[in-house]
Amino acid sequence: MYARTVVASTTALLGTAALALFPARAAGGDTPPLVVAHRGASGYAPENTLPAADRAAELGVDWVENDVQRTRDGELVVLHDVSLARTTDVEEVFPGRSPWKVRDFTAAEIARLDAGSWFGPAFAGTRVPTLEQFLRRLERHDQKLLLEIKNPRLYPGIEGETLQALDNEGWLDRAHLRNRLVVQSFSTDSVRTVHELEPAVRTGFIGKPPVKDLPAYADFADQINPPHASLSSGYVTVARGFRGPHGKPLKVLAWTVDDAAAARRAAGLGVDGIISNKPDVVRDAVGG
Repeated sequence: MYARTVVASTTALLGTAALALFPARAAGGDTPPLVVAHRGASGYAPENTLPAADRAAELGVDWVENDVQRTRDGELVVLHDVSLARTTDVEEVFPGRSPWKVRDFTAAEIARLDAGSWFGPAFAGTRVPTLEQFLRRLERHDQKLLLEIKNPRLYPGIEGETLQALDNEGWLDRAHLRNRLVVQSFSTDSVRTVHELEPAVRTGFIGKPPVKDLPAYADFADQINPPHASLSSGYVTVARGFRGPHGKPLKVLAWTVDDAAAARRAAGLGVDGIISNKPDVVRDAVGG
């Protein structure tokens, strides 16, 4: 609470100029930032699929990020886009169903789609996984999950349904809650809802709130996860001066970083984690 008060007072007095007064943690002086496989190791396998999670495990990457949406009949599936068109063969299988939105298809229909051929012939026949299937694959590898609730405005009630699915698969027990699960979203309301429904779950907000708003975010978010190009050392350090709902300093995870130079820059800013399609490249660059 003391740290929150000091930082909040300083930024209130000096405005954005206060950011320059907070140097980043010395690069290489602390534990390297954790590395998160974005949509699985999606530089090497089709995003948000079981092979992408498998590839992350093969690379020795513990943390995997994914995206969750809901089908017409209420199944939670792991897919990034609102439309199925980019990453599946839905236009061929269901040619008359444009614009091929996830919420307009049943789980059984989506299960028919090829979600791998677009990436490469070696992945032909890969399916869109359900959240249940994805959780079980991560559990098999003893991996950790940064779960994004995607487009929650399209799916009223998805926060509670996601938490129920996590609970059904044992992901809300003490061990998972302690160090294996974070739920995030671009939606402030969605993150707040998750926190209110299950206060023990660690949460993240995707974006870069103004410094003046960080105290409010710290009431319900444990992480602030901005795009890497938007970050400065000052912002990172000020953010980390606030304590989140579980009493620990806010963490800052930067996305999406796929080359060594950008990874080293992000690490030098003092971020706690780096989200990458090529997590091995980032890990090798920052020594994680």
